[in-house]
Amino acid sequence: MLRKILLVLLAILFVALLVGLALPTAFEVERGIIVQSPPARVHALVGDLRRWPEWTVWQESDPKLVVVLGPASTGVGASQSWTDSMGSGRLVFTRCDEDGIAYDMAFADDGEEMPAKGEIRYAPEGAATRVTWRMQGDFAVPVVGGWLRLAMVGFVEDD
Repeated sequence: MLRKILLVLLAILFVALLVGLALPTAFEVERGIIVQSPPARVHALVGDLRRWPEWTVWQESDPKLVVVLGPASTGVGASQSWTDSMGSGRLVFTRCDEDGIAYDMAFADDGEEMPAKGEIRYAPEGAATRVTWRMQGDFAVPVVGGWLRLAMVGFVEDD
């Protein structure tokens, strides 16, 4: 009986490894929402890292989150770093204008970094604004990268 259980566990592990090799490691998540504010008001919140706690969900989802702002909090080069219960990371604005922001970021855990790129775009839609958030990256780790991708997409898509 014990032998059968071990064989079943080995078969499950083998299938998980094969599936992990076949899964794509690159991810891209995009979500949008319409807010009842003009683009300039949206940009005042999104384009200034000091104001992110007013609208992001990250502090609520992890009370251990500690954010440290860089020398600039707005404009190209604005930056922040953080530590939380899952590791640490950093973010730097690469674009910041009336149409939105773009940023490079990296999640770090045990000395390994996973870079990603993100952007938040805003466009007028009548008296409101369509806000679109997008993030992309790649878990270029054999076997587990595809599984990490699945977890990452599920983890961030509701944020």
